[in-house]
Amino acid sequence: MINSPELFVKIDDFEIYIIAGYIDEDSNFKLSEKIILKIEEIKNKRIYSLETASNLIKKNILLIEQKINFTFRDLTIILNNLEVSFLNLSGFRKLNGTQISKENVTYILNSLKSNVDEFEKDKKILHIFNTKYCLDKKNLDNLPIGLFGDFYSHELSFSLINKNDFRDLENIFAKCSLKIKKILLDSYVKGSMISKLNPEVDTFFYIQLKKDKSKIFYIENDAIKNEQKFNFGSEIVFKDICKVTSLNYNTVRNIVSNDEIKSKTTNFEILGKRLFKNQKFKKIKKKLILDIAEARIKELSNFILLKNINFKCYSQNTRIIFLEIEDSQSLKYFKEIYESNFVLNDSSELRLIKSLGIEETINTAINITKFGWKKEAIPVVKLKNSFFSRIFKSIFQ
Repeated sequence: MINSPELFVKIDDFEIYIIAGYIDEDSNFKLSEKIILKIEEIKNKRIYSLETASNLIKKNILLIEQKINFTFRDLTIILNNLEVSFLNLSGFRKLNGTQISKENVTYILNSLKSNVDEFEKDKKILHIFNTKYCLDKKNLDNLPIGLFGDFYSHELSFSLINKNDFRDLENIFAKCSLKIKKILLDSYVKGSMISKLNPEVDTFFYIQLKKDKSKIFYIENDAIKNEQKFNFGSEIVFKDICKVTSLNYNTVRNIVSNDEIKSKTTNFEILGKRLFKNQKFKKIKKKLILDIAEARIKELSNFILLKNINFKCYSQNTRIIFLEIEDSQSLKYFKEIYESNFVLNDSSELRLIKSLGIEETINTAINITKFGWKKEAIPVVKLKNSFFSRIFKSIFQ
């Protein structure tokens, strides 16, 4: 049986990926067409010119539809360009020795969601995750339906975006005659992939360093609890070397890409003249380049992780850090410096990982969409059935 093609749109800070393909019988995605748009409408984490963006997206989706001879009616969005906020809330029920029922859990979930809806009127809930089940002060791995106790608490993590941003997305794709089937946060997809590839790890930090952007998010018990983005990346290391040495950018890149620069060098070795192709030779010690890089990378680590007050409270819960560095040159020649600085303490473990490819991203998104995620407490999109029935469809299937 041949399934109908599926449409996915991944929205990054300055790019839109429009992807179409088929899902085989094993739920694997087979790419048919891909278009990458670099547009000015995605700027400062918001889509501004809705009309222009809609026309551009519509034009390219039409090109894909013509190539595969199919008209799409809906799509799944993987979102990475908007500010996301997180709330972590706990609710409880006194049991007085009775058995925990589905109704007890539903009461807590409904109450917490109602509180979020009431106090965050300008925001829309994208995901709700079950992060912790606690019965009589004992943390449990699974929902304790049927167990007896005196006091039960249930912690949820809510991820939210501004309602205006959500309406903008709806309007853009409505102009393309498309309905949004589901929105998935890029961090959620990445975290799910990491959990799948590392089943022994359910709590970790994930740090992504692009050239001009950075991001950190925290996963606890396979549920995303917090995320923060930064308007700087690994490129700041090269810019700092340029500033201190008064060398131009191309010369610095040429120096760093040369095997003369190693993580271990003497205090007296001078850069060779042949490295100064388009600039007057200067007597600069190799170690100075490495010292500048280390100082800047250490500063990056402090700002993003070690001294980040938004994530400091999670440091005691995990020792695993996944680090993704987009710039292969920066990773290759400063690898040891990154490894020694992006750690929490002597017992923490840094794992360098490659960037997640677009097909891997889509495959993970498909699995989430089709089978759900073990810690997600509610479907992403609004359905006509009640909140009560949606909760149970998700966590008691």
